[in-house]
Formats: sequence, C-alpha cells, structure tokens
Amino acid sequence: MRLVIARCKVDYVGRLHAHLPLAQRLLLIKSDGSVSVHSDDRAYKPLNWMSPPCWLIEDAGVWTVQNKSGEKLVISFDEVLHDSDHELGAEPGLVKDGVEAHLQELLAEHVTTLGQGWSLVRREYPTAIGPVDLMCRDAEGASVAVEIKRRGEIDGVEQLTRYLELLNRDPLLAPVAGVFAAQQIKPQARTLAEDRGIRCVTLDYDSLRGIEPDEYRLF
Repeated sequence: MRLVIARCKVDYVGRLHAHLPLAQRLLLIKSDGSVSVHSDDRAYKPLNWMSPPCWLIEDAGVWTVQNKSGEKLVISFDEVLHDSDHELGAEPGLVKDGVEAHLQELLAEHVTTLGQGWSLVRREYPTAIGPVDLMCRDAEGASVAVEIKRRGEIDGVEQLTRYLELLNRDPLLAPVAGVFAAQQIKPQARTLAEDRGIRCVTLDYDSLRGIEPDEYRLF
C-alpha cells in the first residue's frame, strides 16, 4: 500500500462532475489498483475514489486515474508532504465472533427462515472485496445476498451495499437483492437499509438452535 499526504485538488470527470478544492489530504493507493482520497473527518469513507480495474498515470504535479469506462479522477498537487510504500502481507480476513459465526451456520441450515422456497447457493460467497455471508435464491429463483451480524449497525448496511453494487455487475447473478439479518438491528441501520431497498430480518438465536421459549410453561 502506498500512502501519500499532500496539498491537492481533485476533479472527478465521468457520469457526474465533482470538484474538491485545494486542501491537505491522504491518498491511498492499494495493490488492487484502487485509489482513494481521504480527509481527516469522515471515518473510513473516502471523499472520492476510483475502484479497480483502473490505472494510474503519474505526471509532474498531476495524477490521472482512469477506468475502462473512461471515467477519470484527476489529482493536482500543490505540495507532497509524505510518500511511502508499505507491504501489508496476506490478509487473513475478518474473524467473526463465536455467536456471529454460529448464526451464519444456523441460518445456512435453516435458510427457509428467510422465506418459503428459499435455497442456499453457498456460504462465504467470494467477491473481489470479501465474502458475502450467504448467497441464496428465493422462491422465484432470484439471487439474494445475505449479510449476518450479531448487532446490526450502519457499518453492516454499508458493507452489504458494497457487495450488492459489485454482485449486480455480474450478468449471471443480476438482479441481486439484499437481506440484512441480525439479532438486533439499530433504528438508524434499519432506516438506511430500507432506503436502499435492503430487507431487514431480526434473527432469534434460540429459535434457530431449536430451543423453544419457556416463559409460558407451567413446569
């Protein structure tokens, strides 16, 4: 990974035009070819970016990042403050906690919890940006990507949104719908998911394990 801190301005030229005026920013250039522009106040979200496949052309004082669609990210430098390369090594992937991993396993075994006639295509369905927890087909045979969390928060919705954007580029899968499944889903996450057309499902861990509730038993 290459890290560059610089005073720069950024112009995106494509389906839309966007401009970032001159300011100090962090540029990330990853081994997959992606280039992203970050500020110091937006958590993990970049101000602008170009996803792979794309290529970077470095000229004096100007970088041009272009993809196969002809869209361009043009970065004009006023001053470079830092430029370094770092080898991060192989990525072992996200290690889910025990409950979350078990939820995935249980839901894969009981996928009809999500709907009658549903079937499992694969657990940990691979994509270029990480595996989707479950890839399923609904009763009509349409593709559905399912992201499973113990606690459903906005980050999980954003993660599923990125998967859906990538999966829907595959003509063999598209259209791919999304399901965000968790034991608890925060109201803000539910609102964001529903606004993006993602269905939310609250999971009952004990029910998936086949444990019946005992609060109504006499003994």
